[in-house]
Amino acid sequence: MPIATKGVVKTLSVEDLKNLKARIILSNTYHLMLKPGIDLIKKAGGLHKFMNWLGPILTDSGGFQVFSLSKIRKIKERGVMFNSIIDGKKYFLTPEKAIKIQEDLGSDIVMALDECTSYPCDYEYAKKSIELTFRWAKRCKEAKEDKSHIFCGQASPFCPKGSPQKVRDKKQLLFGITQGSVYKDLRIKSAKQIVSLDFDGYALGGLAVGEPAKKMLKVLDYTIPLLPQNKPHYLMGVGRPEQIIEAVKRGIDMFDCVIPTREARHNRLYLWQGKADITKKNFYKVINIASSKFKADLLPINQGMLKKYSKAYLYHLFKTKEPLALRLATLNNLEFYLNLMLEIRRAIKRGMI
Repeated sequence: MPIATKGVVKTLSVEDLKNLKARIILSNTYHLMLKPGIDLIKKAGGLHKFMNWLGPILTDSGGFQVFSLSKIRKIKERGVMFNSIIDGKKYFLTPEKAIKIQEDLGSDIVMALDECTSYPCDYEYAKKSIELTFRWAKRCKEAKEDKSHIFCGQASPFCPKGSPQKVRDKKQLLFGITQGSVYKDLRIKSAKQIVSLDFDGYALGGLAVGEPAKKMLKVLDYTIPLLPQNKPHYLMGVGRPEQIIEAVKRGIDMFDCVIPTREARHNRLYLWQGKADITKKNFYKVINIASSKFKADLLPINQGMLKKYSKAYLYHLFKTKEPLALRLATLNNLEFYLNLMLEIRRAIKRGMI
């Protein structure tokens, strides 16, 4: 899922996302709540209409962002108090309010409010945290019970060609989030607790926060078998191409990460090593397009959307600080990642993963 934190994938338009064949995006409840504010988005008819994106949107609860503000937030049983990073204004986010905000946004997939622990995390703290996450998850489920949220009534861009455009009227899906840091017993307990609430999908949170990659994969090994196999499994905040492939092998279906867009803004491009083949050990490379070795490289940036632009041209754009540099680099990286997921799906169909 490309990251549209504030209702926009940085440097790209909705038309760019359509051309990339992006099927779903992720937006951030916390940032949208602070600016432009939920009331304005609701008045516009929901986030889909506000940003002119007709496809599915997943919104997180804001929990990760709030809990990263360790110096300006206070956790209570009822919820979490925090100060705005914009003007210092105090906010109190409860599980019920997190659900209400996401209902007002009109997103397609809603995330329950959880406590995302840092790494490393003390065992006793992590133990208390999964219990709080469980209690909050129950409150989120209760707040969403018997509600069939009707979306903005915009036509879906994903109907088969030639068929009438159907208005989306499906209810929002609510995903629960498992926690437990890297402690096996806590991860197992949290997974069983969250599964007992019967969510529409299940996310693994509190990973990709600084723990070694091997520890993250171990968590997947003993957590995913506990999740219903007929519902989506979402690994939050991951990641590098090789991490995604290893996670898919273990049963993960959904991912989000800032890497494609953030790396693009720092001159780094993700490129295939020859033909796209994820079965090869070194199937991709990352280059620093601002390196002087690309100053006179007239070869195409890639063989996809940017095949008419040379590496030398993109080098020039970065060196002259032209905004177009960020857009082209972002297009390259998101195209790479979306094609990576396409290649993974093909490999699954062929029985190679």
